[in-house]
Amino acid sequence: MGSLRGITVAVLVVQALLASVALVSAQGSSNRSRWQTLNGDVPFVIARGGFSGMFSDSSPAAYRLALLTGPTNVILWCDVQLSKDAAGICFPDLKLDNNSDITTVFPNKQKTYLVNGVATKGWFSVDYTLKDIGNVILNQGVFSRSNKFDGNNYPIMTVADTYTLLKPPGFWLNIQHNAFYAQHNLSMRNFVISLTRNVTVTVDYISSPEVAFLRSIAARFQRSTTKLVFRFLELDTVEPSTNLTYGSLLKNLTFVKTFASGIIVPKSYVWPVDSNLYLQPSTSVVLDAHKEGLEVFASDFTNDVPFSFNYSYDPVAEYLQFVDNGKFSVDGVISDFPITPSAAINCFAHLGRNASKQVDLLVISKNGASGDYPGCTDQAYTKAIQDGVDVIDCPVQMTKDGTPICLGSINLIDSTDVAQSSFSNLSKTIPEIMQGSGIFTFDMSWRDILSLTTAISSPQSEYKLFRNPKFKNVGKFLTLSEFLAMAKSASSLQGVLMFLSECCLPCRAGIWCN
Repeated sequence: MGSLRGITVAVLVVQALLASVALVSAQGSSNRSRWQTLNGDVPFVIARGGFSGMFSDSSPAAYRLALLTGPTNVILWCDVQLSKDAAGICFPDLKLDNNSDITTVFPNKQKTYLVNGVATKGWFSVDYTLKDIGNVILNQGVFSRSNKFDGNNYPIMTVADTYTLLKPPGFWLNIQHNAFYAQHNLSMRNFVISLTRNVTVTVDYISSPEVAFLRSIAARFQRSTTKLVFRFLELDTVEPSTNLTYGSLLKNLTFVKTFASGIIVPKSYVWPVDSNLYLQPSTSVVLDAHKEGLEVFASDFTNDVPFSFNYSYDPVAEYLQFVDNGKFSVDGVISDFPITPSAAINCFAHLGRNASKQVDLLVISKNGASGDYPGCTDQAYTKAIQDGVDVIDCPVQMTKDGTPICLGSINLIDSTDVAQSSFSNLSKTIPEIMQGSGIFTFDMSWRDILSLTTAISSPQSEYKLFRNPKFKNVGKFLTLSEFLAMAKSASSLQGVLMFLSECCLPCRAGIWCN
């Protein structure tokens, strides 16, 4: 019952989004020509461990929520691990301690094993039978995510039970550590072949970063509908069976094609970012793979870990970059939050600037595009207009010499470097305006304010979420008349919004708003 309650809560959270996502799966066949995938098909959404961004990875609740919120052809991803008695389970890692309560159930069973040549401590699946694992409960393994749904007694499920319980439209098995299990006299090959002979289980994809494993099963699946996919790890990581780096293997996709029909690459393989988290030009990986007849699946998509400032913390924009960029489209995305790529693919792709509103709502900027540039600057307003806003706003403040200007706060400390300037001695406390001290617009002339460096607002900086640092000090403040002139010249705007929030308070400066 705990599991059902958790699912109900999650469904209520996303119910509003479902209405928009439901728009389209049916459009897929009619829009095939739009998609620059290998076969022209709509890109797949692969739910890694289910909706693992909310529930425990590989839990019944995570899988069920993925089925409820994803597209009708969503593919459920299962990371396969083997128990001591060769049972296959769905669990995100061969170490059980980061995504379950096994350290509580078996407090003194920590071991150290070599994993890809590295001594690794933890609670490993190879030390427990399926019966032992039956006493272990799943929990959220990413500590930056909410643990509100832990404690619902989500069990670790076998691969077969996961499929038979959920009957997903697509099922993906990822075999990450075949070489490790072989060292412990366990055969992942035997498990996979035995499972796929089971007429009640349909496996659509099997992936692995190990060449030898995929080659060992390739003949078995040659005439099967199950597709084999080679998973690339970091470029300088060595693939154990060939002793080549994944970067080297990427240059020989003709070889990969001999044992696989597709590849998984980290999203940075397709769109690299620089050290400051800004997008670099796309690579040729997708086009090269398509030329060889290989499908391309991009991994590592999450909503809660920013990848590039170019997306302005909008995960939909990130997915669109991979599926609707005008040059290519990956054939699928692997995500912890499957509802988001579903919405991106089914509702927002191929709209461009030709999209028409479904409802008559005004989009009003807040200090212009203040998430991309310092608020109320010429750059922020220009970006807001380019983004298609209906109304731009101007919070009016007054300067010492009586000039009305656009500024998000009467306190210049909030949006400039005034506290570090020669005007820092103007700091004062005015309880009628705000608690604490500030440096106010009515104590400085317009000329002096223009000499300050603008600063972008980052309201979530305490969580290390900063806005567009590349342009954090770019832009110039505008007078009210300059703002109105800009708005008048923008034919796409429907109007402007001006509000006088604080300008009438500084009567002591002799400035009044009529």
